[in-house]
This record gives sequence, structure tokens and C-alpha cells, in this order.
Amino acid sequence: MNIPKTHQAVMPYLIVDDASRLIDFAKKVFGATLNFQELRDDTKKIRHAEIQIDECTIMLADATEEFKQQTANLFIYVDDADTAYATALDNGATNLIELSDQEYGRTCGITDPVGNVWWITSVK
Repeated sequence: MNIPKTHQAVMPYLIVDDASRLIDFAKKVFGATLNFQELRDDTKKIRHAEIQIDECTIMLADATEEFKQQTANLFIYVDDADTAYATALDNGATNLIELSDQEYGRTCGITDPVGNVWWITSVK
């Protein structure tokens, strides 16, 4: 299979009401990098963007009349769930599930500023 270097066989594609805000959030909380961004001709809205978190790509775009907001639940492993949780809350996320120790690791749930749910887990 011939897949572009920064892509995987399956990638989430998020359509949100403020794609720029989600990109900023992912950069600050998860260390994401912006690999690609194309704006719509008629506005400053994002037609298509791609962010990279570790080796994973998330595609996203601003919602339109034709393509309404479609948020998601995302599970993410991080080095330090406590730090990611605190940073997420400091950057506009809301608490969904408090930090706790589970058999699979240190974990929590937050809702990002545009409505996606992130299940954040670190394994020690």
C-alpha cells in the first residue's frame, strides 16, 4: 500500500466549529505539530489541516453549512497524564473524569474547547 509518509492507514478526521483553536490546544497540551493547513478562499476558515502527535496524524477542518461539526472521542497515551490533564484544563478544556490510577495506567477524561473528548492515559 502506498501511503504518504506522514499518514497512517486509519486517521481521525474532525470537523469542528473552530479548527484553529483545536490546533492550538493540541500543540499546547499534546505537543502536536502542524504539518499542513489550507484555508478556504472566501474566509480565514480552515478547509483542511493535518496535525501530528508522535507518529499519529489527525486531520481536521472548520465546519460549514454543508459539513456540520462532528466531534469525536479520542484515546491518547502521554508520558505524564497529570501534566497533560493540568495543561488541558489551563487551555480551556473541561473535566469529564478526574485523574485516577487504573489497572491500565494513570488516566482521566477531558472535553477540549471545541467539544472533542480526550481519554488521556500514561503507563508507568
